[in-house]
Amino acid sequence: MRALRILLILVVIFGGLFVIADRVAVNFAEGEVADKLKTSENLDTTPDVSIKGFPFLTQVVGGALDDVQVGIADYEADTGTDGGTIRIDDLEANMKGVEFSGDYSSATASTATGTASVTYDELLKAAKSEPTEVAPGVTANIVGLSDGGNGKIKVAVEATVFGTKLPKPVDVLSTVTAKGDTVRVQADNLPSFGGADLAENRVRAITDFQQKIEGLPGGIQLDKVQAARSGVEITVKGSNVKLAG
Repeated sequence: MRALRILLILVVIFGGLFVIADRVAVNFAEGEVADKLKTSENLDTTPDVSIKGFPFLTQVVGGALDDVQVGIADYEADTGTDGGTIRIDDLEANMKGVEFSGDYSSATASTATGTASVTYDELLKAAKSEPTEVAPGVTANIVGLSDGGNGKIKVAVEATVFGTKLPKPVDVLSTVTAKGDTVRVQADNLPSFGGADLAENRVRAITDFQQKIEGLPGGIQLDKVQAARSGVEITVKGSNVKLAG
């Protein structure tokens, strides 16, 4: 009985030491991956990296991590025009099947899914903000974007008819979609400005617009987009996504 008791005590001790060693190792690995990701993506701040699953050391021996979560507070994505950028807020990505090199200089996930958001102020940059003629004597421009409810964007269009500015902007409910690397905003119904007879294509040149979002971390891509309270919520996905290297 004494020998069994000693054996159980040793098992508990070594088990505790293994857990401690495992947690120390995973914390080190998270820091290394975060630093490499910050460097490879030219980030201003260090991202949050969380390696899930226990034990970590057995995953290391296998050469792949089951589940890695990455969080980036602010990310400047490319717009594909003249070096322009658009700020992506709260990018959260869940990486599966992450294979890595021994020094963590490179790491690639077999698949990735995640979420992000773009504020309405950021998205507004893609709309025509200067008054544009939509009919003889009628000019219009978008002055604001907001949540229209039920997954719609409310587009506020300011118009001037024969030199007189309408007393308040005309609100247009619009549908937002993602196609490829582009977010598209399209009016559900065309607005009327002071009863003027307007051609649809001229009006849509103002109300409808699009915004490219390129160069997301590791090569992840836009999947879906939906209007929300303070901006558009985006889901992203990808395969063979590089965390580093």
